[in-house]
Amino acid sequence: MTSSSNPSVFLYGPGEARIEDTPEPTITEPTDAIVRIKYVGVCGSDVHFWNHGGINGKYVSETLPLVMGHEASGTIHAVGQAVTHVKPGDNVAIEPGRPCRACPRCKEGVYNLCPSMKFAACPPDTPGCLTKYYKIPADFCYRLPATVGLQEGVLAEPLAVAAHAVRMVDVKPGQSVVVFGSGTIGLVCGAVARTFGAKKLVLVDILDHKLEFARRFFDESVTTFKPDTNASAEQNAARIVEENDLGLGADAVIEASGAESSINTAIHVLRPGGSFVQTGLGKPVINFPIVTMSEKELHMHGAFRYNTGDFRVATDVLESGAFPLKSLITKIFDFEQTTDAWEETKHGRGIKNMIRGYGLKDPTRTAHL
Repeated sequence: MTSSSNPSVFLYGPGEARIEDTPEPTITEPTDAIVRIKYVGVCGSDVHFWNHGGINGKYVSETLPLVMGHEASGTIHAVGQAVTHVKPGDNVAIEPGRPCRACPRCKEGVYNLCPSMKFAACPPDTPGCLTKYYKIPADFCYRLPATVGLQEGVLAEPLAVAAHAVRMVDVKPGQSVVVFGSGTIGLVCGAVARTFGAKKLVLVDILDHKLEFARRFFDESVTTFKPDTNASAEQNAARIVEENDLGLGADAVIEASGAESSINTAIHVLRPGGSFVQTGLGKPVINFPIVTMSEKELHMHGAFRYNTGDFRVATDVLESGAFPLKSLITKIFDFEQTTDAWEETKHGRGIKNMIRGYGLKDPTRTAHL
């Protein structure tokens, strides 16, 4: 590739990505920041875009391609004149959105529900972080503590998702929490729940290697459960409650798999008056035990990205060093190998795969896209 001012990875449709040059961004507002991207994480939504070209009715196309990536860390390259909390050279995690700041939802502090939100890598026209330089409102850049590296800094985004979920179900010290799904989001949800004081923590998954990783990650301070796929939701829930001495049921459930069977089991595993938050994405419509939900008077919550304070919780968890978060990082790919990273994640290999920023190559790899 010839020298480029701002190389970026564009997705044109399912299975079709290209590296192309874009104009290097410039400071246009006094509150802007430009970040030199160093690492970008791969998440399930990236894989869904790679497989299907979009999600939830929003798709890229040959005529409207889009720069991908939304989990990112980097170094401040430039800031507007009103910015004081970060300066060029600072290492930061990025909250990859731009709300309008003026609508009723923004004024209420729930800017993640802003109808005019511009979120990274969201069709039709909001480019993502798989680029050399990325412009964002400076207050959505979070300076990383000196003890936290840029690779771990990428994990601030999934940790913020976890913080949002844990705060939605209002986890308190001494409570019991069951997390369905032991991938990246499930693991960090468990970590944040522990940070908020959860006494009993149970992680559920159908894959043995994920449960084994969870036990190592939490240093045996959690219990794990593998559902019987031939049993009913009620039967699996009863076993979770009995084997973990949960009394009438768990205080809170964080559903991070999106699987219909897990959602049904979760309803039955909760105590009367318990709280449920849906963090994982699955089928748009599912069969749901609504009578059980009503009879137990459960508190049911959706969860969408993150909002006020969630990234602060994320950076606090990173700084605490209480969990081996770097162990979540399985493999790091060169910028030119972005599609390999997506494929690796697509096939379930690893916990968190990452992509190096443009120009930060591993010389042992052969570059291609």
